[in-house]
Amino acid sequence: MQSMLSNIKIKVNEKIYVKDPETSTLGKKILQESIFLIDKIGFDSFTFKKLGDRIGSNESSIYRYFENKHKLLVYLCSWYWSWIEYQMVFKMMNIDDPMERLKRAITVVTQRSEEDLSIPHINEAVLNKIIITEFTKTLHTKEIDDENKEGFFFIYKSVINRIVSLIIEIKPDYPFPKSLASSIIEGALHQYFLEDHLKSITNCNELISPTDFYLNLIDLTLRKK
Repeated sequence: MQSMLSNIKIKVNEKIYVKDPETSTLGKKILQESIFLIDKIGFDSFTFKKLGDRIGSNESSIYRYFENKHKLLVYLCSWYWSWIEYQMVFKMMNIDDPMERLKRAITVVTQRSEEDLSIPHINEAVLNKIIITEFTKTLHTKEIDDENKEGFFFIYKSVINRIVSLIIEIKPDYPFPKSLASSIIEGALHQYFLEDHLKSITNCNELISPTDFYLNLIDLTLRKK
């Protein structure tokens, strides 16, 4: 699967960036080092000046790629969900049983990511940590409606809608497929956050993963009586 993924260029909505960072060495360096810096100091403390110091480049050079740090975070999140979607598609290939396809899809979207060495400028494991802690900051803004109209969250919604389609295929009369699908994806991120920081209010730990929880949930929820 990884060799197949390495031949795919992950595309992000061109309205998110000023210049496609994938088209230059500096652009890829901006992506690579912004991931490590955001993980180290948090998005609130992250600035283009600090990133410029880290990569040995002027702050102004980063603005040639991204209008502001919010757009950079949206880009990283869009890249991540696109990468997740490709994995979902590959994992479900040649599987006829819709419940098995759903379980594989849920496993992909709820498990901790591992680094894909075929994409050297993106550390997916570290990016996954950023998604867990910072992804909601791309959504909970005053600009969300306008950015949604511009298609900023198309890939994220596409991942959710793939799961929605599987839920409907398994149980057409289930009344809440969209709510269930979106709750699985966002809930898994929240469970990892709780596991890392507020352990007393989650059952997830080194033995029980969010994936275990959500596989159990969909089995109970969609089981035919």
